[in-house]
Amino acid sequence: MLYRRSKAAGGTFFFTVNLKNRSSRLLTEHIGLLRESVRKVCRSHPIDIVAMVVLPDHLHAIWTLPPGDANYPVRWSLIKAGFSRKMEAGELVNGSRERKRERGIWQRRYWEHQIRDDVDLARHIDYIHFNPVKHEHVTVPAEWPYSSIHRYIRQGVLMPDWAAGVDASGSGFGERG
Repeated sequence: MLYRRSKAAGGTFFFTVNLKNRSSRLLTEHIGLLRESVRKVCRSHPIDIVAMVVLPDHLHAIWTLPPGDANYPVRWSLIKAGFSRKMEAGELVNGSRERKRERGIWQRRYWEHQIRDDVDLARHIDYIHFNPVKHEHVTVPAEWPYSSIHRYIRQGVLMPDWAAGVDASGSGFGERG
């Protein structure tokens, strides 16, 4: 199967990256290791993290790449490898992964979407910030500790009660405050 990825240098992209074991809680149980891996990659391969949320088994992020740079795949590869190297081995690894000397922590593929305009960006930022409610981890997005929503609240872009009262399905989604 051929996977086509957008190659827009300096573009803004939305990502979903999953653990192989979707019932795992590794990402939140080892949030410090994930943050360390992201910081290390950002030092050598800069990005602007527009928004991000980390859930137990997956994460969503919006990145803007530097002008002239379209290489987000290397960044994800380095983040995933850096996190995996810090984790104690013990997960099941199939023959294909073993031959490639891969760990069995992450799904190989990830979802990427190039942000088209300001409306698309705002919709994806809202999706990221509402995701912990959607997955029923909290009832209000600001209650989730592993989210960029806290930066948006500090900057006055969102109110602390943003999306309060909205059920997990997202119906009745609130306005930006």
